[in-house]
Amino acid sequence: MNQSEAKKPLAHFEDFVHSILQDWKVPGAAVAIIQNDEILLSQGFGQRNRAEGLEVTSETLFPIGSCTKAFTTAAIALLVDEGRLDWDTPVKAYLPSFKLYDTFATERLTPRDLVSHRSGLPRHDLMWYNSTHTRKELFDRLQYLEPNKDLRQLWQYQNLMYMVAGYLVGELTGQTWEEFVQKRIFEPLGMTQSFFSIEQAREQGQCSHPYIHLNDEVKEMAFYAAQGAIAPAGAIVSSIKDMSRWISLQTNGGKIGETQLISEAQIAQMHSPQMVMPETNKYAELTNSTYGMGWFLHTYRGHKMVEHGGNIDGFSSLVTILPQKNIGIVVLTNLQVNPVPSILTYNIIDRLLGLEAVPWNERFRKEFDEMKAAGTKGKEKSEEDRVQGTSPSHPLEAYTGDFEHPGYGTISITEHGGQLKAIFNSMELPLKHYHYDVFDATVEKFDLTIKMSFFTNTRGDIDTLSAPMESAVKDIVFKRVPNKQMTEKSFLEPFTGIYEVMDMQMIVAFKSEHTLSVSMPGQPAFELVPYKGTEFQVKGLSGSRIEFKRDESGTITEAIIIQPGGAITAIKKTK
Repeated sequence: MNQSEAKKPLAHFEDFVHSILQDWKVPGAAVAIIQNDEILLSQGFGQRNRAEGLEVTSETLFPIGSCTKAFTTAAIALLVDEGRLDWDTPVKAYLPSFKLYDTFATERLTPRDLVSHRSGLPRHDLMWYNSTHTRKELFDRLQYLEPNKDLRQLWQYQNLMYMVAGYLVGELTGQTWEEFVQKRIFEPLGMTQSFFSIEQAREQGQCSHPYIHLNDEVKEMAFYAAQGAIAPAGAIVSSIKDMSRWISLQTNGGKIGETQLISEAQIAQMHSPQMVMPETNKYAELTNSTYGMGWFLHTYRGHKMVEHGGNIDGFSSLVTILPQKNIGIVVLTNLQVNPVPSILTYNIIDRLLGLEAVPWNERFRKEFDEMKAAGTKGKEKSEEDRVQGTSPSHPLEAYTGDFEHPGYGTISITEHGGQLKAIFNSMELPLKHYHYDVFDATVEKFDLTIKMSFFTNTRGDIDTLSAPMESAVKDIVFKRVPNKQMTEKSFLEPFTGIYEVMDMQMIVAFKSEHTLSVSMPGQPAFELVPYKGTEFQVKGLSGSRIEFKRDESGTITEAIIIQPGGAITAIKKTK
């Protein structure tokens, strides 16, 4: 097929792209089409920076989001080729500290399970989104995330397991996942303008800006920069020029030029069904949905299709291969969560296969309008369910403080000018009273509302906060933690010393640099757990606590020992 013949199916395609971008208010896009190793199209459309009027080119850089996942599976495949790892040996054999909430999954989950979304865990995305924790810290906190299914029971899309896959690559190679992918994939492929962070990409001067559609208006938004820990699931920033090389590797069975970079057998495995997906596609053209390893697998109008989309703040992308036709397509756009990559990709396939075009644009518009209407109804229903005339049970200041969950981390509640605010993973979420002790937390950039419920303990103090951070499991419960000052040595030291109680000595001493203990003759020492003010709970003795009292000069003079049966005063004698 000569070039002029190959381009005939793409007649007026440029006009079609411009019309679709206009319909969906997408500022810019880049499209690459490869067939039989020939680049039929590599072109930018629209603008990468609306404020400065800069156009998209074939070298414009876009975050590709979850299209990164296929690079992570390729990295593991390279290790399998070298005999350093086996897809079906439990992860725990390579990472002894690996631990999930479910014991069976901990012992049996394999690298194949990690990359085929069958761990039993739902997404739990708010655990990592915008988090500044390291990859190792997120890895260690997985054990506190509740699953909703058994291992291999159901396909559920999951980013954290890809983080584990990247961590595994790093631990086995003595490099970071980023270093390994750079040396073993980017460099051999000549992907010289591909990066692992938005900061690196922006230094090149070719990076597209991110945009979002809010309140019927397209606005520029902030780049998502906190990708370090979760990078193996979605951090790569690239261009259609570089991604065309990645496509060629996939369509050529792992071969680049004369070099077999990844074995053909491993490419075949990654492109083969590993887990049946729940059938959610309502269109006859797209059937037999399964997931391989880093790739979605379907048939499109009877032809095998291997693809993966990517979405991250302000960007949507899609990488697609028709292996039996040796066709590869990359579509990168700079508007958050939009269907343009799919509309353009399916139209390209229809053209190259000589099939009558399916009205994908009209179909997606209908879906979009239905979802928008459903969102409006959801907000109306929430307002209908609100109990009018209620107020918080405590003064707003009582709701302030830090609340922790061992997996999700800390939510800090602050109050200023009669307004509560939640700070979670560096995101500031205004709280608006809904009813009783329930508040709406608003994630403004996503027009998302999360209901946070506060609960009291038996003493009437606000001590827990729950929120539906993951819809597939019970609300995530955050427990109030004491003021950090109560663990500082300078704060604790005045409480230490000998106290006299009922002709016996009670000794308060340091158990560690940041922890006190209390002991009495004939009894073991008990740890004192900070509660609030100068009050501590006695660990291991339910309902027992000690409150230290100061005189007018601020000196600790006594301790009130409170137990279920009553209260006793202990007089301080010495330091």
